[in-house]
Amino acid sequence: MITQILAKVLPVLVMIALGRICATKGILNDDQHAGLKNIIGDILLPVVLFQAFFTAEYGRRMLLVFVLVFAGYGAALAAGYGLRRFVKPYDRFMPLLMTSAEGGMLGYVLYALLCGADQTKTYAMVDIGQTMFAYTVFLTALKAAGGEKMTPQFIVKNMLTSKACIGMLLGIVLGALGVHKAIDGTAAGEIVTSLLSFITAPTSALILIVMGYQLHVSRALLRPVLTTMGLRLGVLAVVCAAVSGILFAVIPFDKGLLLALMLQYTLPAPFIIPLFADLGDDAEYVSTTLSLGTVLAVVLFFFLAAFSLA
Repeated sequence: MITQILAKVLPVLVMIALGRICATKGILNDDQHAGLKNIIGDILLPVVLFQAFFTAEYGRRMLLVFVLVFAGYGAALAAGYGLRRFVKPYDRFMPLLMTSAEGGMLGYVLYALLCGADQTKTYAMVDIGQTMFAYTVFLTALKAAGGEKMTPQFIVKNMLTSKACIGMLLGIVLGALGVHKAIDGTAAGEIVTSLLSFITAPTSALILIVMGYQLHVSRALLRPVLTTMGLRLGVLAVVCAAVSGILFAVIPFDKGLLLALMLQYTLPAPFIIPLFADLGDDAEYVSTTLSLGTVLAVVLFFFLAAFSLA
């Protein structure tokens, strides 16, 4: 059992450690790190998302998961507004750190290690609700926290210009139309599967190296950061229990789907927060929370790996 758990967890720890070594030893500089992130964000991640949604199973189950996950993150955001007084004076962006998750850059990587790269379609069922929440409600609240006005036009434009979102939407359209089922088992299907697998193969390693490179901890902010992380974990544990309870009361129990839900609720908040808002004096608080949230996700991944093998 221990050997099987380590086989899933050690690759994550080693690649993150290599990322830190790249930062401390100067193997990578900030420009090279930015270049790696561009390759991941503009090429690899869109293909990962396309593959996951292209091969996903569409129907009542996915619709139910979508609604529950979307509503669950809405409840977590509302809880964040109610609890933000506990981290004053860093309460402006605290509610945003309580909801949504970094599924794209971290979720698919960890789920592939848990259940196999060919099973990310199960994680995609959970992530579609999170992604839609992130590009609508979350972005609106984020812009408002940054003092900006959000418009429906901005949301639509952002979704249609985000390469990761384009990959997801294209996968949804073709998957829902049954293109994957039509070519599955044919020569064309074999070629498409081989091509997608080859392109996405280095994604996990590169993403974890990037994560390790950008890990940053400010000791002066540990109290509000740890408070935020504790509140997030507690709120999302309740959300996970509620979503899972409702879901498996309606559909048959699926351990792979439960693992996807559990993983989703252990992930840190989305890394797009610094990209879409002027954080001002809260920048270091947000950065430290996201960094330690990544570390916590890896720690909790150890327990998920044990559960997956039970």
